[in-house]
Amino acid sequence: MSRVTIIGGHGKVALLAAPLLVADGHDVTSVVRNPEHVADVEQTGATAAVLDVESSSTEQIAELVRGSDVVVWSAGAGGGSPQRTYAVDRDAAIRSMDAAAQAGVGRYVMVSYFGAGPDHGTPEDSSFYAYADAKSAADEHLQGTDLAWTILRPSGLTLEAATGHIASGDGVSAGHVSRDNVAHVIRSVVGHPDSTARRIIAFNDGASPIDEVVSAG
Repeated sequence: MSRVTIIGGHGKVALLAAPLLVADGHDVTSVVRNPEHVADVEQTGATAAVLDVESSSTEQIAELVRGSDVVVWSAGAGGGSPQRTYAVDRDAAIRSMDAAAQAGVGRYVMVSYFGAGPDHGTPEDSSFYAYADAKSAADEHLQGTDLAWTILRPSGLTLEAATGHIASGDGVSAGHVSRDNVAHVIRSVVGHPDSTARRIIAFNDGASPIDEVVSAG
C-alpha cells in the first residue's frame, strides 16, 4: 500500500484514477482548488484536500504532501490565457516537485502529453504553444530532480471506456487514448515502483496490456 496524493483531483483523469487506486488498497488524497468539488472526490473513495496550488508556496504544498509516498500531478489550467497556463502547468507544477523533494516524498508521477520536450515543435504563434512550452519546462525540471519520477505522455484524450491495452515504445507516433486508459496507466505505475523510476512512457490506445508495458522497465 502507498500513500498517494493526486494534485488536480477533480480532473477527468484523476476522478477515474482515484477509485482504481483506492480499490488497490492505497490511501489516496485528492487535492482540489474548489471546495464545491470535495463531494465529487469523496465519492471516489479518496480523501479530499482543498488547496489552490496556483497561489500556494512550495512550503504550503510541501506541508500538504508530507507523509505521501507518491505525488501524482494531474492538474492543468485547461486552456485559456497563456499567463495562467504558465502559472499552473509550469510554475505550480515545478513548485510541487520541489515541495515533494522538500517533504521527503520518494516518487512523483507527472501526467504530461505526447510530444512534450525541448523539441516539441509547436510554433510560437500557435494557441497550443504556451501549453507545450509549459509542460516541456515542467518535465525538464522533474528530470533534473532526485525524485523517482515517471513522466506519462498520453496522446489526444478521448472519453471512451478503458480497454486495458495501450501502444508504446519505438515507432509509436501521436494518436488517441482514452482518459480511462490513462487512469489505468497511473494505477499500474503506482503499483510498479521498480520498473517505472526515471522513465518516460508515451502511449496511445493499442494492443499491449497496460501492466505488461508498465512493468517492462
